[in-house]
Amino acid sequence: MPPAIETVDLVKEYGDLRALQELSLTVEEGEFFGLLGPNGAGKTTFINTLVGLVRKTGGEARVFGHDVEDDYQQARDAIGVAPQEFNVDRFFPIKEVLMHKAGYHGIPDDEAAERADEVLKRVGIYDKRNERFDWLSGGMKRRLLLARALVTDPDLLILDEPTAGVDVQLRHDLWELVTELNEEGTTILLTTHYIEEAERLCDRVAIMNEGRKVTVATPDELKTRGTDTISVQLESTPAVAPDLKAYAHETSISGDHLEVRVDDGGSIAPRLLNDLEAMGYEITDLEIARTSLEEIFVDLTRSEDRTVTRSSATADDGERDHDLEREQEGVA
Repeated sequence: MPPAIETVDLVKEYGDLRALQELSLTVEEGEFFGLLGPNGAGKTTFINTLVGLVRKTGGEARVFGHDVEDDYQQARDAIGVAPQEFNVDRFFPIKEVLMHKAGYHGIPDDEAAERADEVLKRVGIYDKRNERFDWLSGGMKRRLLLARALVTDPDLLILDEPTAGVDVQLRHDLWELVTELNEEGTTILLTTHYIEEAERLCDRVAIMNEGRKVTVATPDELKTRGTDTISVQLESTPAVAPDLKAYAHETSISGDHLEVRVDDGGSIAPRLLNDLEAMGYEITDLEIARTSLEEIFVDLTRSEDRTVTRSSATADDGERDHDLEREQEGVA
């Protein structure tokens, strides 16, 4: 079975702006894959390329083996997208909105009505099925975007900042729902600014910056790239900081408080305790602060020049025009 998503040296240029720079990325079937990066990293351009709203400038992009341009219909039928923006027809009851969406993909009316009811129940807004979009609360609108993405029963679900601006309860409800979908076999591509979200949900994450792939790893693997801080409370204030250079990157002392920065706090802590006791220090407390994924993310994406790379090549005006040709349903 081919990967759910496979891109090779994918490039997208807008005039002299290069939004995607030879991006090669593989998402396996059934994976829960996170896409992290600061604003302007190219995440939305990447998604829009997969769903056909943006024509690539170069490279290859396939969804379950279907080229996103040559085999557009097959690729698009495999994808459900819950976008950031609320791009929903506001003049129809939301059940009809879902039926229209299903109809675009060739699903007969009777089946479309059944599917609409089913996904509205699943996301928890079935009782609002006869209301129009504008009458829904912000959280219900987010649920509707997810329902619309699911009504075609996609093999690949793309969630673009799905919990942006929602309350904590809804965020956890959505986490539970998308986890269930993934466990049922749906491949999920998630873009998010919430590091906790990626750490909690994703099998692997790709970090992007300025249109490039910085790294791909599991959240646990990423966290091993940072350092931990062991904080030790001593009985009395030492005259000088102890010599721990054998394993400490940095040692600092403030009064009776000692901080030691190491690669793996859990495995180093027993050795540190033994060494300090052997040096005559009496220890009253010890804490280990593990590196957060957020700190590693910031380190990996920090750059002196945060401007988007300029390309000497000029993108065809038709490509930019194509990016603006959005149907009423947008990336739905």
